[in-house]
Amino acid sequence: MPPPRHGGQGNVRQLDDTGGPQAWFESLPVITRYWFGGALAVTVMCNFGFLPIMKMLWMWDKVWDNFEIWRFLTPFLFVGKFDFNTLMALYMLQSYSNRYEMEPYNTGGGGGTADYAFALMFGAISIMVTYPIMGMLLPAPPVFARTLMMFVLYVWSKRHPTAPTSIWGVQFQAIYLPFAQIGLSIAMGGAFSDLVHGLACGHLFYFLVDVVPIVYGKDLLHTPQFLIDQIGIGAYVPPANNTAAGNNVWTPPGRVNPPSDSAGPSRGHSWGSGGQRLGSS
Repeated sequence: MPPPRHGGQGNVRQLDDTGGPQAWFESLPVITRYWFGGALAVTVMCNFGFLPIMKMLWMWDKVWDNFEIWRFLTPFLFVGKFDFNTLMALYMLQSYSNRYEMEPYNTGGGGGTADYAFALMFGAISIMVTYPIMGMLLPAPPVFARTLMMFVLYVWSKRHPTAPTSIWGVQFQAIYLPFAQIGLSIAMGGAFSDLVHGLACGHLFYFLVDVVPIVYGKDLLHTPQFLIDQIGIGAYVPPANNTAAGNNVWTPPGRVNPPSDSAGPSRGHSWGSGGQRLGSS
């Protein structure tokens, strides 16, 4: 599946512009960096036989009976066997995770990293809980990396519905991208049930975080306080060791400059990356 192209500030920077692969990797937002790095490492090790693939799959009975709690994480890291679709899935994972992490829906963390972490937690839990139901409708393998990737892609497309994007030179708005990806996967004979699953879970998140506050005036989803305490408000800034005073003084995490999106749940739809939410003053 060919990678879609995007215009504007969301373009992925080329390696030549960032000083090489290491500098490019370190320039990724913190959650995207760990997710993409973990997915790449687990996928490579599984394909070369260093990790057993069966240990990476989601199997609730193994978690319950054998306490194999790593299965809560590994299904979201193993992308699949080495082929063109796996390479494209890895590309889309880092691309859309990067874009959405830069400006997620504000559910209490100022539209920053804590809100993205909460969105991924919501997506992962909803995917695991609804997997048995999805399996009865459209059988899907018990690996969720592409599913969570589509969850992020769909939510990003709702967050920035008018952002320009294209596939194979065909221009359209971001709101149509998830459906174009699924349609293209079907046309190329690839798997699509996991993508449909991710889209459904992404729509649930979008409905609760954006539609319900507008239509019903209720904020149902809130970033947990422990995430805000650990990550801070706005984009995550790693603690820095300040030795100027002669002792260790740690800078608390959080955005250096105040976030443009105030710390509090969003109450309107963001039409594009530069517009204002409906209902805001």
